[in-house]
Amino acid sequence: MTTKDIKTEEIASEKDKEINPKKASKESKPKKSTKKKEAKSSTKSKPEESKAVSESSPDNKKEKSPDKFLKEFDWHNYEEGIEKVDEKKLKDFDKLVKENFVETLTNEVVEGTVAHISERDAIIDINAKSEGVISLNEFRYNPNLAVGDKVEVLIDIREDASGQLILSHRKARVIQAWDRVNAAHDTGEVVNGFVKCRTKGGMIVDVFGIEAFLPGSQIDVKPIRDYDQFVNKTMEFKVVKINHEFKNVVVSHKALIEADIELQKKEIIKQLEKGQVLEGSVKNITTYGVFMDLGGVDGLVHITDLSWSRINHPNEIVELDQKLKVVILDFDEDKSRIQLGLKQLSKHPWEALGEDLKIGDVVKGKVVVIADYGAFIEIAEGVEGLIHVSEMSWSTHLRSAQDFVNVGDQIEAKILTFDREERKMSLGVKQLTPDPWTDITKKYPVDSKHSGIVRNFTNFGVFVELEEGVDGLIYISDLSWTKKIKHPREFCNANENIEIVVLELDVDNRKLSLGHKQLTENPWDKYEEEFAMNSIHKSSIKEMVPKGAIVKFNDDVTGFVPLRYIIKEDGSKLEVNEEADFKVIEFNKDSKRIVLSHSQTYTKKEEGSEKPVKKKKPKVKEKQETKNTLGDASEQLKELKDKMDGK
Repeated sequence: MTTKDIKTEEIASEKDKEINPKKASKESKPKKSTKKKEAKSSTKSKPEESKAVSESSPDNKKEKSPDKFLKEFDWHNYEEGIEKVDEKKLKDFDKLVKENFVETLTNEVVEGTVAHISERDAIIDINAKSEGVISLNEFRYNPNLAVGDKVEVLIDIREDASGQLILSHRKARVIQAWDRVNAAHDTGEVVNGFVKCRTKGGMIVDVFGIEAFLPGSQIDVKPIRDYDQFVNKTMEFKVVKINHEFKNVVVSHKALIEADIELQKKEIIKQLEKGQVLEGSVKNITTYGVFMDLGGVDGLVHITDLSWSRINHPNEIVELDQKLKVVILDFDEDKSRIQLGLKQLSKHPWEALGEDLKIGDVVKGKVVVIADYGAFIEIAEGVEGLIHVSEMSWSTHLRSAQDFVNVGDQIEAKILTFDREERKMSLGVKQLTPDPWTDITKKYPVDSKHSGIVRNFTNFGVFVELEEGVDGLIYISDLSWTKKIKHPREFCNANENIEIVVLELDVDNRKLSLGHKQLTENPWDKYEEEFAMNSIHKSSIKEMVPKGAIVKFNDDVTGFVPLRYIIKEDGSKLEVNEEADFKVIEFNKDSKRIVLSHSQTYTKKEEGSEKPVKKKKPKVKEKQETKNTLGDASEQLKELKDKMDGK
C-alpha cells in the first residue's frame, strides 16, 4: 500500500467518524485516549480532515514518512483542544498580574501612590480599576505631601453608589500603629513618643499616632514634682501594657532607666562594705528617714541616724536632691536593703564633753522633749539629760511635766547623776531652790493658823498646799463639827482657798495634819447642855423614815424618833409637819446622835418606860453573864457601850 492509499484511508475514516461518531469511536479508539478525548477529537474532525486533504493533495509535492508524522504530531492539541503554553510565558504573565493588579478586598491595607492633589483631596492610585480619593485632613501630620509619594491606605469601600473607590489613610495608620505597638510590646522594643499634655495621674503620649498613657510613677525613678517640664518633648518609652478590649496602651520611661540602673547597681553592690563612705543625693524624705540614691542603689538613713541631736522631722537637716556623704552601717544578705548613717561621720558629742563636768554642776539647756514622766534637756548638741517630774518641784503632789516647762524653754538645772560610759545624765530643778521643809517647824508650828489651796481629793480627806513643796491633809472628820460629809467634794472645790489650823507635824516623814473645823468652837458642847437627858423640846416632824421619824431643831441638830415613840395619847400616830413635844432619851456628842420620844411626854416613866425595861434587863444580863465566860472582850464592849450612852 502506498502512502497515498494510507492518506486516503485516513480521510475516509475521518468522514466515517463524522457520519457515525459512535461507531467510529469504538473502532478507532486509541489505547491512551479516554471517552472524553474521543468526544473532543470528533469535534475537531473538520480541521484535521482539511489537513489530511492538504497533505494528500497533488499540491503537496513533498510527502512525510509515518514516523516523522507521528513524531511531529501535536498530541496536546489533539487531546486538550488547545495549544500548549510555554512555562516561561506563564511566569511572565503572573508577574505582570502581580505588578499591575491589586486585590481590592475591603478593610485591607495596601500601598498607593499620590497621583494628584487638589485643594481638598488627594487622588491615590493603588493599581485598581479606579483611583481612590482621600481627604487632605488625613494628611495634616504631613504638610509636605507631594505627587508621587508612597502612602499606606485602607480600602474602606470597594465601590460606593457612584462607583467610586473609597480609601482611608487615617485608618491604615491606626492599623499599622497597633501592629507596631503590639510588636514593640512583644519584643520589648524601645519606641519614641511625643508627650502631648498632662492628665490626671500622668501624661498623654503619642506613640505611632496612638494616644498612650504614661503614669506619673513611670516617668522617672525619682519622684516627679513638675510634670509640665516634659510636655511637648519627644522621649523614649517601653510599652509595658496593652488592653485590647478597651484599646488602651501604657508606656514607661522609668523601665528604661531601671534597666540601666540595674547594671550599675550590680557593680556597686559588689563593692559595698560596712563602714564604707559613699556620696549620694537625697531621693525622698519621709517622716521616719531619708532615702539616698547612691548611683543606682537606694539606701535609708533613719531619722535617728541623721543627727546626734533630737529632731522632729528629717527636713530639719536635709533637702531634696541635696548631695551628702553617708556611711554604710549595715545591709542584708542580698544587699537589697542598705542602712546608712550621717551622724556617724562626726565624733559623738559625749566624747567632746569637758572632763571638768561633774555631779552638782549647774548647766543650762533647751527643753527638746516633754513626756508625762519628765522632760529632756539638751545641754549640748547630742547631749541630753532627763529631769524627772519629781525633781521639778519640792511638792510631793506629783503633776505632769507640762505644768512646769514647755518645748523650747531655756532652763537651768543641777546635775544629779552623770555616767559617761552609759551616756546618761539626770538633772534637777528643785535643787536650785531651798528645801521648804528645812525650817518647817518655824513656819508652821502646831496650832498655827494658815490659808492654803485645795489641790486634791481622796475618799478620806483633802490635800491642801500651803506653799510650793509643803502639802497637808485635812481628814474628812476635821472638816465640820455639825455636817455629815460623805465625800470631801461636798464641802469644798478644787483650787479654792481654805483656812486651816496645824494639828500635827511630822518632819521626818514630811507630813502635816491639818484641820478646818478646829478654827471654831464645837457647837455640840453647847448642845450637850441644851439637849440634856429627859429635857423636853417642842418641834415638828420633818419626814418619816421606815424605822421612825426625823425631827429638825435647827440647821445643825436633828433628832430621831423610833416608831414606838410617835404614838399620841389618843393612840394615833404623829404625821409629817405635825408639831408636838419630844423628850430626849439619848444624847451622844461624839456621834452627834439624839434619840427622842413623844410617848414619854404624857406617861410616867415608871409605868410607861421603866417597867418593860426592868423585865428585859435580867434577860440581857443573863445572856451577858453566859457570854462573860468567853473572855474579857464582852466586858470591854459593855463598858464602851455605857460610855457612848453617857452613863
